[in-house]
Amino acid sequence: MTDLSQAIARLVESLSTVSPLPKQITLPFQWPERTDPIDWLHTQPLFPKFYWQTRDGTEQVLALGQVKTFSDPASAERQLVKGQRIWGGRSFDGRTERNQRCLQSFFFLPQIEMACREGQWSITLNLCDDLLKVRAALSKLITQSQRLSPPDCDVLATQHQPEFDQWSAMLGDALSAIETTELQKVVLARKTTLELDRALPAASLLKATVEINKSNFHFLLALDEKHCFVGSTPERLFWRNDSELYTEALAGTIGRGKDAEEDLSLATWLLNDSKNIYENRLVVDDITQRLNPHSEQLDVEVTPHLVRLRNVQHLKRDIEANLVADVPSSTLLDLLQPTAAVAGLPREKAVDFIVENEPFVRGWYSGSVGYLSPEQSEFCVAIRSALIVDNKVHLFAGAGIVPGSVAESEWKELDRKMATLRNLLGPSPDKHMEKKAG
Repeated sequence: MTDLSQAIARLVESLSTVSPLPKQITLPFQWPERTDPIDWLHTQPLFPKFYWQTRDGTEQVLALGQVKTFSDPASAERQLVKGQRIWGGRSFDGRTERNQRCLQSFFFLPQIEMACREGQWSITLNLCDDLLKVRAALSKLITQSQRLSPPDCDVLATQHQPEFDQWSAMLGDALSAIETTELQKVVLARKTTLELDRALPAASLLKATVEINKSNFHFLLALDEKHCFVGSTPERLFWRNDSELYTEALAGTIGRGKDAEEDLSLATWLLNDSKNIYENRLVVDDITQRLNPHSEQLDVEVTPHLVRLRNVQHLKRDIEANLVADVPSSTLLDLLQPTAAVAGLPREKAVDFIVENEPFVRGWYSGSVGYLSPEQSEFCVAIRSALIVDNKVHLFAGAGIVPGSVAESEWKELDRKMATLRNLLGPSPDKHMEKKAG
């Protein structure tokens, strides 16, 4: 089979010999032996760059360069032709007065998209009117790459927003609001910033989490060399194929046990705990209420089942829908994001509480990341994620607050969720070192 260098050469040749030029050209090729796709993506000089791996591992995508960018997924969706995919996502709270730099949404049609489906690689070239730009993008591709080392940084300082005392007060305010207003549930989050002794290549963190968090979606979006959003999330927002739609309610959490006996005991407790079952049911009710007007048929798993991850266990209920005709995927984004699993209920009341009370701006944390295409679309929920800027790593995690929530227990839940990425970095400094670094 054609190797990568040969495939690139054939694409360059096609630009001169194929007439009329289509919107895109796709060729199969053999991925280079002993080359990790994440290492290869890190080596490339083209931006934006995007990495995507599905939760079941059946598809892996590397997207590079931009033919066009979009801020409105609905208008972007209308411009796509068969076979084209735009990559990107939407933030949780968009551009606000507190965060003028946040992009409410960002999607791009890549110049080059490499996809591996069930072991078979292909390279797709999305064409534009300026063929010089297309040739330039192909000429910049570097076929060889160096192996990325695992994250090897010392943590100089750690800062939580909020700290525990503020978290406890915020949770108390949330419980009061739940008792006295329409608010039924609100998801409160924490941002933990790690200051490292050197800049961290985001791809090295991505590569490390891909190797050990096998049951998650994995993504990376880099707009330039210094700003990157990366995540390893267990939660699907939706997968859509024509009229078929699959989504889920992932809510209700407990940690993992130190041995099989304790693990089973914790799992049994979670499956029977009324607070966590109630929290999961709220998410199910919200999703089904939003999908009902757009569905011919809606099927919901009757009781939650257990999802075991490396650090936590979740309750999950699968939801399937047969959509009515002509429901755009961008409409599904509007309907489902943010879900009650990352915001609360009612949605507007919960988002207002979050914006007014959380001491940081979420940005793309708990937003959505994935792709839109005319035939198929898929998005994950951008939790278990990190924003990497130079030598700072901003980690995020949230916990659903309902009657019965306790500040200390929810704080520990944040630690367990954040450990998905946090444990891949260096140990925290001791108190003396942390004060000295600050």
